[in-house]
Amino acid sequence: MEGPVDARKLLGSARPIIGMIHLAPLPGAPRFAGPLDRVIEAARADMEALVSAGVDALLVENFGDAPFFPGAVPPATVASMTRVIADLRPPLPFGVNVLRNDAAAAISIACATGARFVRVNVHTGAVVADQGILEGRAHETARLRAALAAEVALLADLRVKHATPLGARPIAEEARDTVERALADGLVVSGVRTGSAPSAEDLSAVRGGLPGAFILVGSGATVENVASLLRLADGVIVGSSLKHDGRVEAPVDRDRAARFVDAFRRSART
Repeated sequence: MEGPVDARKLLGSARPIIGMIHLAPLPGAPRFAGPLDRVIEAARADMEALVSAGVDALLVENFGDAPFFPGAVPPATVASMTRVIADLRPPLPFGVNVLRNDAAAAISIACATGARFVRVNVHTGAVVADQGILEGRAHETARLRAALAAEVALLADLRVKHATPLGARPIAEEARDTVERALADGLVVSGVRTGSAPSAEDLSAVRGGLPGAFILVGSGATVENVASLLRLADGVIVGSSLKHDGRVEAPVDRDRAARFVDAFRRSART
């Protein structure tokens, strides 16, 4: 791989809706109920609902594996996620997020499955989370991508949810360093928890500091607020609000997903 990666091109849209596929607990996780085929079928049902609703891309995440490892996940997790994605054969551009922060595993799975992007929760800096202190490893992640010659976009969170930064810096400065020094191809701005939207102040600061950056909302997008979010962001990663009753642990609701896609498209055109 040579030169910068164009995340918009890899996702197939400059204004993408990325629908979440939250995997049920995988082998080795405390709540794994077996067999893996059941995990695959649940993921397939969510995928088909998202595709039917008209999202642009998909993001597969080991959401059910809590409590998460702070760093490298076990080989069983990598093998299981690879098997799930290989069986799903997503018909849209898709990405991988290995919680809580295993970018090396995500890139490796992406190479094996044809994923076009990965989400990295802590790419630069350091945060305190329920897993302890998580440190960015951009130096390793960027080199691994180059070594594997992987045309995979790096979408990096800024002040990732369920965590508090160590040290106070303006978010616009963090954003510049994440793109210019850590080579992220896109930035993800989220709220404080799953299902909560980012503040307008954070989004505005990031957009103002990097007018040409590819910026995604990473949580909390809904039918009601998507228009305001799209005034500052290019697209969204959306999960909870597409589920039955808006519950993150529930299956995707086709009607809710279709309503969200319609609201997004109307807002993106204005």
